[in-house]
Amino acid sequence: MKQSSKAQLYALCSVVLWSTVATAFKLGLQTLSPLYLILTASVFSLLTFFVVILIQGKLKELFTVSISGLGKSALLGALNPFGYYLILFQAYSLLPAQVAQPLNMIWPVTLALLSAPLLKQKITVRNIIAILISFVGVVFISSQGSLAGMANTNLTGALLAIGSSIIWALFWILSVLDKRDEIFKLFWNFAFGLLYLILTAFLFTDFSWPNMKGLPAAIYVGLFELGITYILWMKAMQLSENNAKTGNLIFLSPFLSLVFIHFFLDETIFYTTFIGLAFIISGIWYQQKK
Repeated sequence: MKQSSKAQLYALCSVVLWSTVATAFKLGLQTLSPLYLILTASVFSLLTFFVVILIQGKLKELFTVSISGLGKSALLGALNPFGYYLILFQAYSLLPAQVAQPLNMIWPVTLALLSAPLLKQKITVRNIIAILISFVGVVFISSQGSLAGMANTNLTGALLAIGSSIIWALFWILSVLDKRDEIFKLFWNFAFGLLYLILTAFLFTDFSWPNMKGLPAAIYVGLFELGITYILWMKAMQLSENNAKTGNLIFLSPFLSLVFIHFFLDETIFYTTFIGLAFIISGIWYQQKK
């Protein structure tokens, strides 16, 4: 198989797996709180990264991390998985999956806004137009089928879903600036993130064993939202001869996700969800178009 074909295959596998996780989030949140869902999922993600490092024969390198590297991971781990997923899962607990998932998709737009002060990049007219296009999409999705549906949309949940995209964009920028090996970054980021989650559970909950009914969903999220899928996507980017072309496949994910949401969560997908999602994707595409 050609290298470019392998890249497409890895990317498509990632897209399909990521398309299922919004459904897994909602199923897990039926029996687990946002905190215990991400805490349990992070355990299995960390184990996944450790196994990959073990298979690659890089275990010795893993523990030669510098103080500076640990400091960076302490910050990155606070953003993701700790802050990002706590906020995102809280949004999912308050909103239908078909609303929460697309609202979270606006992170490339927020990335452009944060890149201005952090990376000294200019906000162009193209960025502003992309933001306006995506905002129209947010309005359509929040309407849930009609103007009357707007009143039924949980405002706190919508703000949390959009807010999570800001945290993810910030995490992405800081992660790009960190030039360490990706798999080592992931391991140490999640090691710190898991520590923060355990401390939070210990301080603010009764620190009980999570409901076993939610365990399958939490394991699935840990493996296919946070673990294996991310590694597959990195592999796709490494093999790709055109990262922009391969990266565009990710835009298939939210539309496929609606199919899983409909059949597994029995949500009636509003036509405005498709329209809104189309606006958001169009805004992101226009922003990135050369």
